[in-house]
Amino acid sequence: MTINIGDSKSRVVVGESYRNLQCYLPEGRRVIIIGDSNVLKYYGDFFRAWAVIEITASERNKTLDTIGSLYQRLLDMNADRNSFIVAVGGGVVCDIVGFAASTYMRGIPFGFVSTTLLSQVDASVGGKNGVNFGGFKNMVGTFNQPRFVLCDTEMLQTLPDPEFISGFAEIVKAAVIRNAELFEYLEQNIEKALVRDTEVIRHLVVESVKIKADVVERDEREQNLRRILNFGHTFGHAIETLTGISHGEAVSAGMIIAARISIVECGFPQDEFNRLKRLLTQTGLPVETDVQSEAIVSILQKDKKCEGRHINFVLLSKIGNAVVHKTPIENLELNKFKL
Repeated sequence: MTINIGDSKSRVVVGESYRNLQCYLPEGRRVIIIGDSNVLKYYGDFFRAWAVIEITASERNKTLDTIGSLYQRLLDMNADRNSFIVAVGGGVVCDIVGFAASTYMRGIPFGFVSTTLLSQVDASVGGKNGVNFGGFKNMVGTFNQPRFVLCDTEMLQTLPDPEFISGFAEIVKAAVIRNAELFEYLEQNIEKALVRDTEVIRHLVVESVKIKADVVERDEREQNLRRILNFGHTFGHAIETLTGISHGEAVSAGMIIAARISIVECGFPQDEFNRLKRLLTQTGLPVETDVQSEAIVSILQKDKKCEGRHINFVLLSKIGNAVVHKTPIENLELNKFKL
């Protein structure tokens, strides 16, 4: 698939082997790999055919300090505007490396070898790059498309179970906001998906990427339609910040909060709410949180989706259709957070 935004083209290839990376690299450029140290334990022999920088993939490492250290490493390696950077890893690595490449020497081109389910279906696609700041998620960043994203679904076989399961939050999100048929496919095939059936996983990745690519092409900079991709994330980012649980786990709990509010605000049917909750439970993702609603509201006031004293909430009218509600923060009813 190719995401076309202005003069920019980002090619997303699902099912391609990481061993064919050379086929996607631009000629005449010096290639530098920036990879997750855990991923390189499995696949480092291949990627060390190029210069390699290892980084630790953790949310705590997603900071401007890490960006500064990468700038220094690139300077030490004499990286210049004729260089090409390839991120090898999951969502954290893609966020960090995409931001570093977009700002080093005012921007050098980059690509991704996406190695986690969450990254393949969401984080590596769409051109959002950034780091956390002041305790808040993704407060500093850029919109800049990778030249390519290689999604080798065979690499998911070495992914630890918690990280694999975390990725289902973004697949469920994509389906519930935009594609009722994909949601039904998930319901029918979740057991196969959880045991990493190659055909099922590949289908889920392809369909999720199609949804995101279509939305991003229409609205790269999140002025309108792209906001629907934040379903569950407004609350999820607050939960993630307050608890330190994984992104997928936090988004899962956030989707349930948003879906419950959708019942009141948008007439989201109770039986469809039950289907969403049941599917998330089947994946092993959490559908509740112990975080106090007052703490969530305090975090929401710093959310990037705030516009003055209003915040753009993504809610559901039905499975497969999301809507954006611009809501005054002071009008939030805390009892709606109760699960």
